[in-house]
Amino acid sequence: MEGGAANVGNDGRTLYVGGLADQVTAETLNAAFVPFGDVRDVQIPMDYKEGKHKGFGFVEFAEEDDAAAAVDNMDNAELFGRVLRVNVSQGRGSKREAIWAVDEGETWEERQRGERELKEQIEQRKAAGQ
Repeated sequence: MEGGAANVGNDGRTLYVGGLADQVTAETLNAAFVPFGDVRDVQIPMDYKEGKHKGFGFVEFAEEDDAAAAVDNMDNAELFGRVLRVNVSQGRGSKREAIWAVDEGETWEERQRGERELKEQIEQRKAAGQ
């Protein structure tokens, strides 16, 4: 979910990803990291005053070993011409999301698909009511 607060605990599964180019989205970041394992969450904090992200994000993996593989392979890698800085997040708080909002078994892609389907259903109901 782009723009939210990240779950940046010290469990070794959440990575800090710095050096993001302006065109990088949560979808782009997910696609770059999913080859290393199941991605549970992707967060890219937004600078709403500037109307763009802050140049860094967080990627949470289901497994600590997958996160370690991602650090080994993606630190100093290039994405959209920018060199990424990838390391295990140092932790500075907790996710501002209701504890019931995320099914522990869902990947980021599954949640995004579910959110899109829900939005489509809402739009269909609005259209039918007009």
